[in-house]
Amino acid sequence: MKREQKHTVVEQLTERLKAAETLLVADYRGLTMPQIDQLRTRLLESGAKFTVVKNTLTRRAAEAAGADALLTLLDGPSAIAFLEADGDMVAAAKALADSARETKVLAIRGGVMQGQVVSAEEVESLATLPPIDVLRGQVLGAIVAPLTSLLGLVTAPLQNLHGLIDARIEQLEAQGDTSGADAAAAAEPEASPEPEVAASGEDVTAEAAQAAPEEESVSDEDPTQADAEASAAEEVQSTENEEA
Repeated sequence: MKREQKHTVVEQLTERLKAAETLLVADYRGLTMPQIDQLRTRLLESGAKFTVVKNTLTRRAAEAAGADALLTLLDGPSAIAFLEADGDMVAAAKALADSARETKVLAIRGGVMQGQVVSAEEVESLATLPPIDVLRGQVLGAIVAPLTSLLGLVTAPLQNLHGLIDARIEQLEAQGDTSGADAAAAAEPEASPEPEVAASGEDVTAEAAQAAPEEESVSDEDPTQADAEASAAEEVQSTENEEA
């Protein structure tokens, strides 16, 4: 391989190592080309790309990408499954484990998950888990189940109380006693009549107007002041007559 070709391969591996969140490494010695193609197809279905690599070039790419954890797994002929962000790592691990069991040749070395090295045993244990969709459903169910139970405990007493009240009302109605329905109707607030302020105000005004002339007539019929003036006039007239 020429230097330019090696440089291109290192750049491609570096980009793959930076983009991949999970790497699964295996020793492919002894696999035939049809077996490699079959394994590559299985891994593609799980969102992983299976590539046979040269250790020397892969080490250079790992150092450039900051994937130093991968260096410990590059021992002998190596093939790497690059799992992207939307890939299913459980399905990828299962594909490798199934191929190792069927061919009796492929050997899983381990992997790198979020910068941490995982052993071959851990990869095989990962392969025994349910698919990622099933795992998500189980986690969601574990979260929702306690909340549903709590909601049932809270609402159950209220539902039972409403049921008892309705049953009692039906029983009383069946016996001819409608006090329960009357009590429910009586519980509703009734609209209070508006005070007739204007009408009562007009009555007071009318009464006051009728009372005023009566008071004036009483003052007019009072003879006290008129009698005093008449007596004074008679006294003056009598004096004048005597002087004449």
